[in-house]
Amino acid sequence: MTSWQIYSGSRRPHDGVDRLPAPPPWRTFTGGPPLRTPQGDSGNQHAAVSYRPGKDAVRQVNAALYLRRPLLVTGAPGTGKSSLAYAVAHELRLGRVLHWPITSRVTLRDGLYAYDPLTRLYAAERARPGGTGPQPDDIGDFLRLGPLGTALLPYERPRVLLVDEIDKSDIDLPNDLLTIFEKGSYELVELARRAEPTARVMTADSTTDRVEIRDGTVTCRAFPFIVMTSNGEREFPPAFLRRCVTVDLKQPAGVDELTAIVREHLGGVVGAGEGRQDDALPEGVRRVVQRFFERRGGGLLANDQLLNAIYMCHHASFTERPETVEELADQVMPYLSSEPTRSDDA
Repeated sequence: MTSWQIYSGSRRPHDGVDRLPAPPPWRTFTGGPPLRTPQGDSGNQHAAVSYRPGKDAVRQVNAALYLRRPLLVTGAPGTGKSSLAYAVAHELRLGRVLHWPITSRVTLRDGLYAYDPLTRLYAAERARPGGTGPQPDDIGDFLRLGPLGTALLPYERPRVLLVDEIDKSDIDLPNDLLTIFEKGSYELVELARRAEPTARVMTADSTTDRVEIRDGTVTCRAFPFIVMTSNGEREFPPAFLRRCVTVDLKQPAGVDELTAIVREHLGGVVGAGEGRQDDALPEGVRRVVQRFFERRGGGLLANDQLLNAIYMCHHASFTERPETVEELADQVMPYLSSEPTRSDDA
């Protein structure tokens, strides 16, 4: 019997997303005319093919796909929160990930679209009698959709949107997003108030390819697969959490899991290709992995620190003594905090 799961974590691209059943009645969107999802890779192939999702992550990704809800991904630094978005886009052939990095100064409008009135005014001035320029182009030349605004276009297949580090946002942003996530639509005010509220505008994918916006409004067709990452720097309001599927990514529990991660990311560098046995890793690499595992009890460490240390130690080992290489590993792996690293067996 075919599994209910659309995303399996196999990293082998397929068209299983077309097997998704119709959305729940309260999550049905009817935007149009339908657009083809852009072709191409995820935008970060290394992250897409090296990420190893756990069972919880696979299950919750599928829940978000079925329910047409955003996925809130929490976990310590280096657990692969952002990589999950690229892995899903790669396996389900959903095209390039739309990336929206969040800071305390970001607003909802930044994610939806940008309008450049000054450039438009300058173009109008040049087009006046006696001016040096041609007649100004359509308003669409001065509108560009942001990552969120592009993801909500009426695509036949869901686009993947990565809202990176939402816990760094202004306190109002999560609540502002609720309305957009519920409605699956938004208005371009500058376009909607025109007598002819239709224009071909630029998207976050390209400044050359345009999409037509009618009546000054965008409504999605396939609700985007939205991954929102959080390092746990703040709590979110209950109303926001209620409308998300959540998953907490843990650090690898043991040396074997850490070794598998090293092989995925650096197997070609250190001479341990995918599918070979653990003892194929050079002795120096295995020592660094063991050292990282032992030090995790003393403070917070991230997996990318281990990868950085192995990469540096691998190259330093050609000329440096073993004890010097181990000192280098410790220097490249400083504690991020005094809080011990979480793992599945914690």
